Amino acid sequence: MLKLTLAQLNLTVGDMEGNVARMIAAAQQARAEGSQLIVFSELSLTGYYPGDLLEEGHFLRRVDEGLESLRQASRQMRDLYWVVGAPMRRTGPGKPLHNALLVIKAGDIVLSYAKQLLPTYNIFDERRHFEPGPDVARVLRIGEDTIGLLVCEDGWNDEGLDYVVNPFDRMRDAAPDLVVSINASPSNIGKREQRQAIFSGASRRHGLPILYVNQVGGHDQLVYDGGSFAVEPEAGPVFEARRFAEDVVTLRFEKGHFLAADGSDLAPVGTEGLPTMAFYRAQIVLGLQDYARRCGFRQAVVGSSGGIDSALTLALAAEALGPANVMAITMPSSFSSAGSVDDSVTLCRNLGIVLATHPIAELVAGYAGQFERSFGPPLRGLALENLQARVRGTILMEYSNSFGHLLLTTGNKSEISVGYCTLYGDTNGGLGLIGDLYKTEVFALCRHLNEQAGRELIPAAIIDKPPSAELAPGQKDTDSLPPYPVLDEVLKVLVEGERLAPEERAQAQAFVARLQSTDEGRALVERVRLMVARNEYKRRQAPPIIRVRARAFGIGRQMPIAAKHV
Repeated sequence: MLKLTLAQLNLTVGDMEGNVARMIAAAQQARAEGSQLIVFSELSLTGYYPGDLLEEGHFLRRVDEGLESLRQASRQMRDLYWVVGAPMRRTGPGKPLHNALLVIKAGDIVLSYAKQLLPTYNIFDERRHFEPGPDVARVLRIGEDTIGLLVCEDGWNDEGLDYVVNPFDRMRDAAPDLVVSINASPSNIGKREQRQAIFSGASRRHGLPILYVNQVGGHDQLVYDGGSFAVEPEAGPVFEARRFAEDVVTLRFEKGHFLAADGSDLAPVGTEGLPTMAFYRAQIVLGLQDYARRCGFRQAVVGSSGGIDSALTLALAAEALGPANVMAITMPSSFSSAGSVDDSVTLCRNLGIVLATHPIAELVAGYAGQFERSFGPPLRGLALENLQARVRGTILMEYSNSFGHLLLTTGNKSEISVGYCTLYGDTNGGLGLIGDLYKTEVFALCRHLNEQAGRELIPAAIIDKPPSAELAPGQKDTDSLPPYPVLDEVLKVLVEGERLAPEERAQAQAFVARLQSTDEGRALVERVRLMVARNEYKRRQAPPIIRVRARAFGIGRQMPIAAKHV
């Protein structure tokens, strides 16, 4: 019988001292619960992913110091094995580091294993910093149990689709009783089900029980949802840790089966994860909480236009940081409707946040008048529309600089895709909460928040009115864009394509196929394609956005700016 503890922790990239303290606290809990083994996540010492910090000598010296602190702590818990993830130096040709799994016991590193499969797709670029490890299986013997060890991607290629090497082949030959896989698997819609399906399949094919340990927390664009789990060859998933929260859990492994720490049966694992809107909400809230905390912000500011994007951003910010820590600012111009200002007032009252008013009509008139005096022709058209957005952006940055609030930008994925936003205006900010939600999903999430609250957090007037930037008389989004239900299906195919979930991909592709059956539809699709391509320069200068879908703008989609697209 083996007692083991999985430590699903919210670790901060580069905070070796803080990470070590959390790991030691988890190890103390494991020892108190009688565990023989504690398992941490991939690169747990540094947090995942350090990026080019791995190229800095000072950072690597701190890695050495952190590892020494863990070794010293393990000397005080001599009977406990620690499975830790850390970058380790190597010699010879190639990159100078391995992405390594280390086993520490009583102050000694008793086993090391270097990750073999280094992902370089989508958001990952591990080959930039690490050299692949050798094609060998490493196993650890604790009492009567033999434990095989893997690092994240090494367990994702059992069907042989992405790499020539399949570490599970060697692992099967080593015939362990249990496989432990340490991971840093970022979250997106459907990822929880994908992980469990892949590792359940590998467990079944090789007859190996598997413990999968993930990290949790927000890191820039990415959010890690935790959801560590255990699978058995016949039963599939038999245990799941909490999602979007730290969880340190002790299990018993006996005769090929996982049990609760006291030997009782584990609670059944549900086949379905969170509903889509509940998932988006949890992912964004945790992403903002950790981004603000790690960057030293306690409060946020949002420009409140009376529209649905800023309304949803304010609602999510209030949930993440608390209403008292969120400031809304309405900045009416000569084109703003009275209803938009009134809707902002109602919204902020519903959310319990403060709303300040800063009119911009005189500022815009002053800029426009000086422009004409300096350059001759009057300011008109797009330049005048964008001026209003930039004046608002300047006011919001003034507030942020003066009071120390994090400015949250409010663009959604549909608008960001086609460049329906103003550089240095509504794109100003430190973080975008809804930049990976299509406009139709923005509406759906607003309705979800109201349903869950049992009241109108977001006024129906905001949800029901036609979207408008209100930068010109009578302006509507549909003056410049196709209707959002049409636009969003086209964008799913153009931006995400094969990374869409199968059902969503089939629906979007069928929709676009129907459009392309007519000349008008083909022209619409081509127009949208060119809008996406030609606005890469805007996206490159925009704030980071919290990723919730399989392919988000930012590090997950790398496209050239100066390229020919026709």
